[in-house]
Amino acid sequence: MKPAILIAREVFEEVIADLERDFAVESNQADVLFTPDQLVEKLQGKQGVLTTVMDKIDDGMMARCPDLKVISNIAVGYNNIDVAAATARGIKVTNTPEVLNEATADLTWAILMAAARRVAEGDAFVRRGEWRKAFAMKRWLGADLHGATLGIIGMGRIGQAIARRALGFDMRVLYHNRARLDAATEAALRCEYSQDRDGVLKEADFLVVMVPYSAATHHFIKAGDIAKMKPSAILVNTARGGVVDDAALIAALKAGTIAGAALDVFEGEPKLNSEYSQLKNVVLTPHIGSATRSTRMAMLRLAAKNLTAALKGEAPPNWVNKT
Repeated sequence: MKPAILIAREVFEEVIADLERDFAVESNQADVLFTPDQLVEKLQGKQGVLTTVMDKIDDGMMARCPDLKVISNIAVGYNNIDVAAATARGIKVTNTPEVLNEATADLTWAILMAAARRVAEGDAFVRRGEWRKAFAMKRWLGADLHGATLGIIGMGRIGQAIARRALGFDMRVLYHNRARLDAATEAALRCEYSQDRDGVLKEADFLVVMVPYSAATHHFIKAGDIAKMKPSAILVNTARGGVVDDAALIAALKAGTIAGAALDVFEGEPKLNSEYSQLKNVVLTPHIGSATRSTRMAMLRLAAKNLTAALKGEAPPNWVNKT
């Protein structure tokens, strides 16, 4: 008999067909977000599961799934999984790095530019039929990108992809990271290292937060950090909800502490702090950083490759908890 696996969310049919060659596949093409108990029920008799960041798997759930051998997360981050518990139980955890770098960097720039030039606000204005003057000298003034300072906190693969795009705008790129990049990479990206992240906060015209979410980075950007930013600055988060303190950011946007924000991720998503929707100086998108067909397919292919290798007794290419 083929080993049984679960695909916890809707995926492309081609991926299911590929996996069915080696496994008995149960897929959630209805795209229902399972409760923890429902997910545990679905995992009975399953040796592997493909999950997304919305599928939370903790130690108690793993204890009730004795056949589970691999959790293949379709994401770079894996804060939805208790990795330490999985390791203790001999369950392999994998992720999908690299393949979504460029798409996420593109989306970061899309919403950064939308916030800078008030695109969403202008679109809504036109759609409401309120456009009365063909041209008004003092209306719809936005922020210049060309020659501005882009601050990046978290200069991993996606952070570097974002920095590369800044070259076309002749921007100054100032970054903070746990480890400084090598000299050749800094030269290629024309970026400057700041050992003190406060330096980035104070100097950035556009601040991009690109750190993974964990207990250590919960509210990594909070009220005190936002207060150090320029009143004209725009904050961008396409990393993870919870990295930025939503309540503090909303208060700052209301008070004019900073000029605006562009957000693809939120605390407790898909629930949204209702105050965001009342603000004109924030651009909101529904966690779509990797949402191109080619990128999502690449993520799924890699997740399937990880799962297949693990269940064949091989080392998966992206093994998070390898010891």
